[in-house]
Amino acid sequence: MSLPTLHDLHRTLGSTGLRVSPLGLGTVKLGRDQGVKYPNGFQIPDDQQASQLLHLTRDLGINLIDTAPAYGRSEERLGPLLRGQRQEWVIVSKVGEEFEAGQSSHDFSAAHTRFSVERSLQRLETDFIDLVLVHSDGDDLAILEHSDVYQTLAALKDEGKIRAFGFSGKTVEGGLKALEQGDCAMITYNLNEQDEKPVIDYAAAHGKAILVKKALASGHVCLAPGVDPVRASFELLFAQPGVASAIVGTINPLHLTHNVATVARVIRQN
Repeated sequence: MSLPTLHDLHRTLGSTGLRVSPLGLGTVKLGRDQGVKYPNGFQIPDDQQASQLLHLTRDLGINLIDTAPAYGRSEERLGPLLRGQRQEWVIVSKVGEEFEAGQSSHDFSAAHTRFSVERSLQRLETDFIDLVLVHSDGDDLAILEHSDVYQTLAALKDEGKIRAFGFSGKTVEGGLKALEQGDCAMITYNLNEQDEKPVIDYAAAHGKAILVKKALASGHVCLAPGVDPVRASFELLFAQPGVASAIVGTINPLHLTHNVATVARVIRQN
């Protein structure tokens, strides 16, 4: 019996014109093993393991890949690993957060935003990035109202260097503000945290895009015995019409295959 895939379940990402799989691959674990909030430790995969993971990801019908400068070496590894496959992937990256020597720092200035995108283009070996999100430090409204990051991303979109832009924030107010002028909000929504649901509702009403981070609560969800936490998580997510895709970071092929099969079943039954 063949495994369920997501090839025929791609959907539009808001009004961006992009079509994405309902599950995306988060790649923090390809580039960084410090300062990450997972219940278990892990070893960064080597190039062969990473290549095999990306081939499996594509075979399972996932075309959405999420990275960021703050994910250590993730971007610079993905460039060579995805060489020759650019048209087969929708690539999401970020601006605003840097991670060096085990520490995060933030810079939302126009100059750094432009520098960051140009560096990501080089690292990813591409002429354009499909979607660039602002990597918030948690002070969402201050970033949107008192920095030039959004205006700079809008200019980069006009120049064709990015296709769409948005905000990966931490508050309802930030998410709503971000969607007024941007294309997409990445929000936290899972069995433990549902405060940002108004952002999903706004997106659904205004044709904007929602990507969900921490869909599985970074592996921390605990439910009653006999209840599959992955299935329960995806049933919650995909009951929301505003949700385009959930970004799940895994380097375990079995987990990836199980996640895809579960998403396929949940969406087909809805």
